[in-house]
Amino acid sequence: MGVIVYLIAFSLLVALFFLGAFFWSVTSGQFDDPHTPAVRMLFDDETNHEKKKN
Repeated sequence: MGVIVYLIAFSLLVALFFLGAFFWSVTSGQFDDPHTPAVRMLFDDETNHEKKKN
């Protein structure tokens, strides 16, 4: 029975760690622009475009 208490306590600590990591990533700007990375491959790179002109 004592093992269950330790497992519950450990799982709560792990859950709090991941919740803290999630809030840290939100406040540090990890999720600021979700649209641009999805369409970035549709735009021409300027470096490749300049190489073709030369």
